[in-house]
Amino acid sequence: MKEETAYTEDNIRSLDWKEHIRLRPGMYIGKLGDGSSPDDGIYILLKEVLDNCVDEFVMGAGKTIEISIKDSTVTVRDFGRGIPLGKVVDVVSKMNTGGKYDSKAFKKSVGLNGVGTKAVNALSSSFIVESNREKQSKRAAFEYGTLSEESPVGDSSRRRGTKVVFVPDATIFKNYIYRIEYVERMIKYYVYLNPGLTIDLNGEKFFSENGLKDLLTDQTNENDLTYPIIHLRGDDIEVALTHSKTQYSEEYHSFVNGQHTTQGGTHQAAFREGLVKTIREYFGKNYEASDIRKSIISAVSIKVTEPVFESQTKTKLGSTEMGDGMPSVRSYIVDFLNTQLDNFLHKNTTIALAIQQKIIQAERERKDLSGIRKLARERAKKASLHNKKLRDCRVHLPDLKKDRRLDSTLFITEGDSASGSITKSRDVNTQAVFSLRGKPLNSYGCLKKLYMKMKNLICYRQH
Repeated sequence: MKEETAYTEDNIRSLDWKEHIRLRPGMYIGKLGDGSSPDDGIYILLKEVLDNCVDEFVMGAGKTIEISIKDSTVTVRDFGRGIPLGKVVDVVSKMNTGGKYDSKAFKKSVGLNGVGTKAVNALSSSFIVESNREKQSKRAAFEYGTLSEESPVGDSSRRRGTKVVFVPDATIFKNYIYRIEYVERMIKYYVYLNPGLTIDLNGEKFFSENGLKDLLTDQTNENDLTYPIIHLRGDDIEVALTHSKTQYSEEYHSFVNGQHTTQGGTHQAAFREGLVKTIREYFGKNYEASDIRKSIISAVSIKVTEPVFESQTKTKLGSTEMGDGMPSVRSYIVDFLNTQLDNFLHKNTTIALAIQQKIIQAERERKDLSGIRKLARERAKKASLHNKKLRDCRVHLPDLKKDRRLDSTLFITEGDSASGSITKSRDVNTQAVFSLRGKPLNSYGCLKKLYMKMKNLICYRQH
């Protein structure tokens, strides 16, 4: 009998905020990793800090963000409003504390839960935050999430904004190293989604004028595009799309409040639906959805008040409402495409014709492929039937040609029962057994009977 494990009050533990984050880091930053993958935890730490800086830009404060990565030390400096000086320590060390709960200060931000910078703090061996605002500053330093130094509020001549310096904990992120190409990719997404924002990474500046159009331009080959990129903008939505000449799969880049939702969500589903609906109505034909979307390369970005994501890493949108009394995410996106994309196609008939030809080509390829698959299924079915009835031998025609001493025999029987005894007693090397389905027709006997009838008929007529 298995011994019962003791379970008492001593087994019940209460963890403080940093202990819980360090014990269960996956809840806050996803996987850990060493930096060899773009979704490893060290990049999520940087993203959590950057999100706050971008939120400042979205709220109209600060057009530049400076990032420095040297060895293991990451420095991020924005020129926004700066953290209120009396709350500098609280916002990076007290769970469920932050400005994002007040929608007046951050109306459409991606940081919602007051967790991001706390996770960075707890998972860093060194974490320093400094805020400058109204010609005053305050600085606080932490080690493994524990406050080690706090300076009083003092006068400052530095530009307003917030500076964060952190070193990821090497005991949690084993042998990690920041790969600049992954950081650059992340930064490019930020500037594509926020035209007018400049991000400086180790002295190299990143900037975008055309938003999502620049994103698709950067990630595609102009010679591979069926038609020039369609770029549409609204108050809280931006869309870019085209079709590839050679790519067969659908490719989507979706974003919410500047957050790259790599797993899609309600907004991406609405975009796919709205695209199909608009194309069908424009051409007046009920094209297959798969034919319309085949080879598409697209990007969609929306801004939602207090969005709901399916995890702390914010890779999939769960919100169904836009907020602020606006329609649902689905209605908003579908209506936008139904109006703006339809207007664009009416004004650009050459592109509309290219889209239609692409759909017709996809339809033809689908039908041709369907015919090939049907033929393959029929052949496979026939082969399967014969394979079930044939107990093959090991020696085949090529073997016989090589060695004349070899010979093979095929026994044909009536049904499976008749072939049973032969199958058990045969020579598996040279003897095969094929069982017919039902009783075979005695062709010789039928011909013999027919011959006798004709012979008798001829004799009768002669007499």
